[in-house]
Amino acid sequence: MSDTRDLNRRALLRTAVAGTAVASGLAAATGPAAASAAPTRAGTFRWFGTSGWRIDVNGRTVLVDPYLSRYPTGLFTGAFDPATPLRADPDAIGPRIGRPETVLVTHTHWDHFNDVPHIAKTVAGVRVLGTLTAYHLALASGVPSAQAIPVKGGEQLDFGDYTVEVVAALHSRNPAYSLAFPGVRLTPPPAPATIADLPEGDTLAYQVSIAGGPKVFFMGGSDFVERNLTGLAPDVAMIALPAGGVVHDYTGRLLRALDHPRVVVPVHWDDFERPLRNPPAVAASDAAKLDAFIAAIRKASPRATVLRPEYDTPYAF
Repeated sequence: MSDTRDLNRRALLRTAVAGTAVASGLAAATGPAAASAAPTRAGTFRWFGTSGWRIDVNGRTVLVDPYLSRYPTGLFTGAFDPATPLRADPDAIGPRIGRPETVLVTHTHWDHFNDVPHIAKTVAGVRVLGTLTAYHLALASGVPSAQAIPVKGGEQLDFGDYTVEVVAALHSRNPAYSLAFPGVRLTPPPAPATIADLPEGDTLAYQVSIAGGPKVFFMGGSDFVERNLTGLAPDVAMIALPAGGVVHDYTGRLLRALDHPRVVVPVHWDDFERPLRNPPAVAASDAAKLDAFIAAIRKASPRATVLRPEYDTPYAF
């Protein structure tokens, strides 16, 4: 989608927002090797597909919804199998994640949570933040309790080089106004074995503020509590493709509630059952939705820069 307002990974686009000149630096490197590039004080951000991100700031790494194993379940071929066994692919995970100290989980569906227990058990001391369901599923998956941290929304956690504000949110709705695998886990269940064993478990969003850098908002589902976004005013917003088309004025209300971020990044639009390989593949059923979503973003926030990201590419905002 070529447009002078779109960021390309080989270009540096400068735009004026609200009278202030803003630069977004974009490096050209792609692939797992790009994840080892030196971070900047202002932070570098790499998309892992779906709503997954790696953030590097001052030698420290934070992950958001890191789903890298990306195995087939039939979701994009019309043969979805809820009994698909859970599995983690160390060869896909290890080269990309570095040594994270914090993992932020928006909710516990497999395309957000699947790889989190593996990461928590193989990277010493990494902390996992998520809902009470995420906490109990982590324990059930063998994550030490000292590394699992339940949050609800409203917390503002100071990690020095960055702060994390937890925001209570909502999950995407399907055309029947419902959602996949609803439910919560109030106690540790048996170890999850299939994707159906990972319910939604309530949904969070996060705002990560880099000391001396941008405030960046991350969504994992395409619905939100409008009042909970008031006052966040992020510089950059990673916002999810609307799923079922049943949320009233999704894009307009969302961007107004976020006070029109200067950079908007649509996420959760790629076919996450294919390996991470650029250019990202869009499921046939989502291609028109993505075009319409980008058009709606431009209509609601005409002065925003729209970034359609590529995998493993370091972006600086």
